[in-house]
Amino acid sequence: MYLEVLALLFFLERCCLSAPQQPCHPGDEFLGRCSSSRSAHDETPTCTELNLGYCNDLEYSTTIFPNILGHRSRYEAESGAEYLLLSVIHGLLNGECSPEIRLLGCSVLASPCRDNKLVKPCRSTCEALRKGCIHAFEAIEMAWPYFLDCDRFFAGNEEGCFDPLAGLKARQEVALSSLSPEEPSTIIQFTYASNAQMYSLLKRTAAKCSHISHVYSIGRSTEGRDLLVIEFTDNPGQHELLEPEIKLVGNMHGNEVLGRQLLIYLAQYLCSEYMLGNQRIQSIINNTRIHILASMNPDGYELAASEVEDSNDQELSNQEGHLLNGWISGRANAQNLDLNRNFPDLTSLFYRNRRSRHYRIDHIPIPDTYWFGKVAPETYAVMKWIRSLPFVQSASLHGGELVVSYPFDFSRHPHEEKMFSPTPDEQIFKQLARTYADAHATMSNNDTDRCGASFYRTRGIINGALWYSFAGGMSDFNYLHTNCMEITVELGCDKFPSEAELYPEWKRNKEALLSFLESVHRGIKGVVKDTDGNGIKGATVSVRGVRKDVTTAEDGDYWRLLNPGTYILTATAKGFSRVSKRVFLPHNMIKAGRVDFVLEK
Repeated sequence: MYLEVLALLFFLERCCLSAPQQPCHPGDEFLGRCSSSRSAHDETPTCTELNLGYCNDLEYSTTIFPNILGHRSRYEAESGAEYLLLSVIHGLLNGECSPEIRLLGCSVLASPCRDNKLVKPCRSTCEALRKGCIHAFEAIEMAWPYFLDCDRFFAGNEEGCFDPLAGLKARQEVALSSLSPEEPSTIIQFTYASNAQMYSLLKRTAAKCSHISHVYSIGRSTEGRDLLVIEFTDNPGQHELLEPEIKLVGNMHGNEVLGRQLLIYLAQYLCSEYMLGNQRIQSIINNTRIHILASMNPDGYELAASEVEDSNDQELSNQEGHLLNGWISGRANAQNLDLNRNFPDLTSLFYRNRRSRHYRIDHIPIPDTYWFGKVAPETYAVMKWIRSLPFVQSASLHGGELVVSYPFDFSRHPHEEKMFSPTPDEQIFKQLARTYADAHATMSNNDTDRCGASFYRTRGIINGALWYSFAGGMSDFNYLHTNCMEITVELGCDKFPSEAELYPEWKRNKEALLSFLESVHRGIKGVVKDTDGNGIKGATVSVRGVRKDVTTAEDGDYWRLLNPGTYILTATAKGFSRVSKRVFLPHNMIKAGRVDFVLEK
């Protein structure tokens, strides 16, 4: 649509702005449709009543011609391409940055008049709006409008400029202050977001909270859509010593969409609440580096969303067929690959070698044979992402049941579909699962309606392979190839719930999401250094009795999730001595204990 509008703008500019001026007919000059050459050039400009249709809600009532753009009358201003763009900008940007862009444009087309002199809008207002809204123009591949050039058509504060958004900001502040304590201070629109809207929302959120957030892409889907991550931390863009990194992944299966929406809402909530001074949110963000991938499978979502749209068409609707399609359509990526079966099967390697005393079960390398198969670009992008950052903890949000499952997802006996298959960190994983399930409004309740499976005895958590076994899952890969411990959260029976359910689901899951973010500060953390005080990258920290080690990050820092208890920790590195320490973690600890090691060569 925007290409058609641009063509129309170009046509109008050629035919209207470049056409020779027609002589005024009686009464036309009085109505502002034209101006005679005598009055345009000989008379001194004076303040005149503001009467531009799309600009009649400004905070002032008089303007002056010629305006900043050189239009000599209201007729010229309304005939220009700039005015036409203002009339369609809301639709072009899908309502983003509205009415701010229109008000800014009006301040250029019809600037206020004081003492028969034109007052320019403030450059600082223009620059701030451009920073916050440029992504919306980029999303439709449109340049920032030339007539909103902040350097060319706007003035500095010292020149006596005016803020065209001052009235709007004042009204917004009054609206926020009028909210009662029971009403949410963060305003979120609980509707579904298309892929384009999701990208725009995340970019706008990051721009609004640029001091604690930024967005980055980890790659592209099969059909070329961005796998966009939004990050929250007090120093975005880089790892800080001893600050744990945590990730949340949604929409791995394209038709399981609730997790995607919850993560979009969570990003908006974190940004807004941090700005509003919410101490809990500020503490989480100031002490944690959070990465949110709302959609790992945007291509699958596109297909699933089109199925839902078709179901609303009475001529296309077949209720039974749609329900079946809703369960499977869009689950896989555009190559028809199930992304949660597409990761390297390291669990089989672990089972094959677990009885070998010297076999390390952490950081198991990816076998060469894996690359002979079909590896989805989404899978490859996430594997690169997982390997590039020292993630400590993770959750993957799914749908179809109401339960939290944890590794191993692949049964220790290949012919057993339902077999308890624990990792060496069984107790830690159970605690992570409990953290989410217990904080969820209904997940751990015995009287909660389930979706066919029974989790009454375990209060909403289960070992993955005991539920059902599958190979090539993302959670097992995280655990066996990196330091990261990932759980799978099944958010409910309906994979694509109605929009009316989005707000209730947010209320059910908000506390669970926040509690899970806070739970990364559990166990121990520290730095492994040499005698000169330099951090040792790739050193190993082991826990006696647990056959799963963690390795240090670039600067020698590490994190080890542990439950309360007494442990013997050992730090080793190639070419250095071994150092062991006895550590006691009491039940009342609310943050990770600090245990540093100094190794001698």
